Amino acid sequence: MIDLFYQHRPDPNVPMEDIAGAVKDLIQAGKVKHFGLSEANAEQIRRAHKVQPVAALQSEYSIWWRNIEAEILPTCEELGVGVVPYSPLGRGYLTGKIDENTTFDSSDIRSRNPRFKPEAIKANRVVIELLERIAAQKGATPAQIALAWLLAQKPWIVPIPGSRKLERLDENLGAANIDPSHRLNSLAH
Repeated sequence: MIDLFYQHRPDPNVPMEDIAGAVKDLIQAGKVKHFGLSEANAEQIRRAHKVQPVAALQSEYSIWWRNIEAEILPTCEELGVGVVPYSPLGRGYLTGKIDENTTFDSSDIRSRNPRFKPEAIKANRVVIELLERIAAQKGATPAQIALAWLLAQKPWIVPIPGSRKLERLDENLGAANIDPSHRLNSLAH
């Protein structure tokens, strides 16, 4: 049985109701426990949820990329849908290890992302400087502060940082031990 079955991205050619109905059939057949969406907008979430309750929404969300706050987060809260932010460290930017001199291989998605052009990286340095100041006060890393900020938003928001190295996994796990003081909760608000 699949615990959480996601529709990876909405298909503009297939109504959300059809997708939700197909997953509902899989749930009723005992093959799937829960239905999730990825990168759906508020209207799509509502349409799918009417047919089959949506358990989780996977979407990009970080202190650096907050486009889901206006409509999607309130919709998820209203419907009881958990949010699973991917790229919670801004594709590595929020770790503080990327600067305007960093280059990316052509196979790296960041090489084509406007947020990773040297001028954008330099312009956004203020975000890293703020994370570094708070991290120094809390005995943490900028990455831990960025993850702790997400964890402090709502109890139903659970980020999924990616890592290829055990030491980064250990560092990321340390975010759960950071006390979300008023300074952290109000960060970037």
